[in-house]
Order: sequence, then structure tokens, then C-alpha cells
Amino acid sequence: MFNRDFAAFFRQFREQYHTTGAIAPSSRFLANAQARPLARLKARLDRPVRVLEVGPGTGVVTRRIVRLLDPGDTFDLVEINQAFADHLQQLFVDDSDFSPLAESSSVHAVPLQEFTSDAPYDVIISGLPMNNFSSELVEELFDAYFRLLDPEGTLSYFEYMYMRQMRKVVSGRDDRARVNRIAEIMKRHCRERRTKTNWIFVNLPPAWVQHLSGTAKTESS
Repeated sequence: MFNRDFAAFFRQFREQYHTTGAIAPSSRFLANAQARPLARLKARLDRPVRVLEVGPGTGVVTRRIVRLLDPGDTFDLVEINQAFADHLQQLFVDDSDFSPLAESSSVHAVPLQEFTSDAPYDVIISGLPMNNFSSELVEELFDAYFRLLDPEGTLSYFEYMYMRQMRKVVSGRDDRARVNRIAEIMKRHCRERRTKTNWIFVNLPPAWVQHLSGTAKTESS
């Protein structure tokens, strides 16, 4: 399964780097860190949960998510890359980890900004490569996250360690300005909403996972 996922990922990395954004699928350590708020929620709540995964790629983090979910839970996946979306859809048909969730899961091959839901999500887990995008798109994506997330919910996303700093060293002036604008957007959201950071060194490249609350902090808090 890993070899098949890696081959699918590498093909799409070569063809569509700007939406794939990595040179290898996420490690299980990164997947576990991204899904940790969901694991804690499932242990605490005695009701079905609603989960949204954004940019799942070949489904490395998705596999960790489905192992935590029950058939009564709602699981939506938003993947703009059609090849990845088709791959994920097939996993719900013929993979034993995924198939128990087939009836309560849906793969949506649409941009996140166009995705709508009839109820907010308890957990949103994102694998989007923010540093590859324009600052305007990054702002739109965060607006969509918090539009879709329950006020008591958690958004978890990852960044490669020091990627922005490295890009600024090797990039031209325009790209450095873009990266600086993205940094300001992400720092603002972390300052207002961050609840925890996980450092993941066993990944290629090493990464850290940010966990943000659905409700921004007030000045007094």
C-alpha cells in the first residue's frame, strides 16, 4: 500500500508541484500528530463527530483518520487534484481500513473556497501547502477553514520547518514579498487561535503541526 501511495504521490508531485507541495507523503508520525485532536475528541465525546480533511493527497493522514472514526461519524474530504480524489474514492471501495466508512464519507474534487456544508465540523485537518500559494489565496483558505469549523472545534495543519526562511534566501524579491505576506497571515491566526504545536522531526522534511481553535482569543484571554 505504501509503495502504491508513494508512486501516485510522486507522479502528481512531478506534474503539479504547486498543489502537491512535498517530495514524499507524510510520515505516520506527522499523521498521528495531525489527527491527535480527533483521537482525544473521540475518547471524550459520546456522539457522532464531523470531520473534514482538506488536501488529503494519497491518503496517508486519511488512513489514520478512518481508523479513529465509527460508521456513524461524518467524514468529508476536499481534494482539488482529480487524480488524488479518484485514488481516495477507490480506497473507500477496496481498502479494509476505509470501506467501513464508505456510507458516511464523501470525496469532493472542488476548491475549498467553493465547498459548503450543512453543519460545522468538529475537526478540520489540512494538508495544503500554504507556502506555495499566493497570500490572497492563503487568506481565502483560512476564511474557509473558520467558516466551516465549529466554534468549539479544532483546525490542525502542518508546515515544513523553516521552509519560508529557506525560500526567502533562494527566491527573488517578488517571491520573498509573497512569503513574508503569508508569514504574517499565519502568525496572526496562530497568535489569535493557537492551542498547541507539535514538532515532528521524523518526516521528510521535518515539520511542525499547528492546532488552532475555532474561536479567536479575546484581548483579556
